Amino acid sequence: MSWEAWFTLGVVALCFGVLARNRAPPDITMAGGLTLLLVSGILTPAQALAGFANEGMVTVGVLYVVVTGIRETGGIAWIVQRVLGQPRSTQHAQLRLMVPTAVISAFLNNTPVVAMFIPAVKDWAKRYHLSVSSLMIPLSYAAIVGGTCTLIGTSTNLVVNGLLISETELGGLKMFDIAWVGVPALLVAFLYIAVASKWLLPERQPVMSQFSNAREYTVQMTVEPTGPLIGKTITEAGLRHLPGLYLIEIERKGRVIPAVSPDERLESDDHLLFAGIVESIVDLQNIRGLQPATNQIMKIDAPREERRLIEAVVSNTCPVVGKSIRDGRFRDVYNAAIVGVARNGQRLKEKIGDIVLRAGDTLLLVTRPSFVAQQHNSRDFFLVSLIEDAQPLRHDKALTATLILLGMVLVAVSGLLSMLQAAMLAAGLMIITRCTRGRIARRAIDWQVLLVIGASFGIGNALQTTGAAQVIAQSLISLTGDSPLYALAAVFTATALFTAVATNNVAAVVMFPIALATANALGVNFMPFAMTIMMAASASFATPIGYQTNLMVYGVGGYRFSDYVRIGVPLTILIGLITVLLTPLWWPF
Repeated sequence: MSWEAWFTLGVVALCFGVLARNRAPPDITMAGGLTLLLVSGILTPAQALAGFANEGMVTVGVLYVVVTGIRETGGIAWIVQRVLGQPRSTQHAQLRLMVPTAVISAFLNNTPVVAMFIPAVKDWAKRYHLSVSSLMIPLSYAAIVGGTCTLIGTSTNLVVNGLLISETELGGLKMFDIAWVGVPALLVAFLYIAVASKWLLPERQPVMSQFSNAREYTVQMTVEPTGPLIGKTITEAGLRHLPGLYLIEIERKGRVIPAVSPDERLESDDHLLFAGIVESIVDLQNIRGLQPATNQIMKIDAPREERRLIEAVVSNTCPVVGKSIRDGRFRDVYNAAIVGVARNGQRLKEKIGDIVLRAGDTLLLVTRPSFVAQQHNSRDFFLVSLIEDAQPLRHDKALTATLILLGMVLVAVSGLLSMLQAAMLAAGLMIITRCTRGRIARRAIDWQVLLVIGASFGIGNALQTTGAAQVIAQSLISLTGDSPLYALAAVFTATALFTAVATNNVAAVVMFPIALATANALGVNFMPFAMTIMMAASASFATPIGYQTNLMVYGVGGYRFSDYVRIGVPLTILIGLITVLLTPLWWPF
């Protein structure tokens, strides 16, 4: 090999070593490796930056905007509330969680799907006294395997498809081509987790502390006259087992119903009095069919989508101290509506407007984000803080966002538009129809992931142009005895190992030229190898660092590194067997 090939292999080994030891973030590591190849003259600027114009990489970025539209309209939250339900056992809970997660991950990028499911699953586990550690790894695994069932389910599939289009004569894949292997793998993963997790997933407590003396707010909500909750029982409406939240009473047409039964049916304009912690109050605000009882919110000088929840502690010099919220005209003075009051652990039973404020009361306000800057140094409040991720959901746009998503999938499946074209059209429609806002759409794009993908393409180009990929391919062929099936198994093994110590996109891009050279040397169809790379790069179950969703649930579930190894290695082997055996049946050598 030339010195350029040796240098490229050294850079690849250095990048994987840094990633495996978690010494630097993936984007910094891969950008650093690409820089070494560029300044050494092995890559020209055009070759180094070609990955940032790749169709697959751009599609990944655009899909983040599409997912934002679904999230901002409450679509994912609605699905979670409807499908999780009440589990009969831990295994039943795992299946109820994994099935919808896998289905949604097949059509939405699995990273934001897991991000949206984590808080819902935490609350679900608390509500039904389930161990969080028994649910978080199954959540991540279901999202990973579900993403292998369609072209858009994971960024890896889009990246490999982009390479197929640019580097081969085979053309791009259709939406459900990979489902012939992905769906059987998904079914085996479900069965394995349901059976094996009982012994391989230990009971672990998350690292987050639990406080029994959390600040408790009194909040009053009203059932919307034409909302979806009318006629439903307290249990059916999802108000029975809300963690950290207690339904004190219902006021109905001047009559108070205390000690509310779970079978009590809601009626139009019912006033529900709750006591609970701020996290649960945020969830309560996002339940479709409920709205704060105070009419002061509608008078706030700010569009609904710009309103935020803010906590403020009343000082002894505040002019409304000693007055009821109604008489103090709080909204007129501060352009903010009080939706909740917390007072030294006391459970307040008065209506919000009737509560007489005292110094030291903590108020939960709906107002503009600028309230924090305006009142930060004010003598009226001791402390003012913005509650993150508490912007109101656009429930009125949920149907629009869902139709846009379905339209994107149908147009891509039919072949009328490419996946990139369909995704860009869907993202534009999400913004035009105000399912999401430009500011949120820009923040939703994970630039770190895109930088990793783009830099990986450049390193893959170096492997190909220096001949290093061909040398590695020849080594694989010599080890597998010129057998395409054995070569396929070797490609899966190598890709899975790379994924375990690095990231899925890096492994896919680095292995693509190696697998292509192997197929060309054997004189066989490359498509089975491309499909194998897709499956192997997503088969990242054995370590928490190989896939973003594994890292996302690592701390939440209170896991150790060995937990992933114990349950993930056997699953990786099972997925490998399915892939190597089924792929040549659908795409013959």
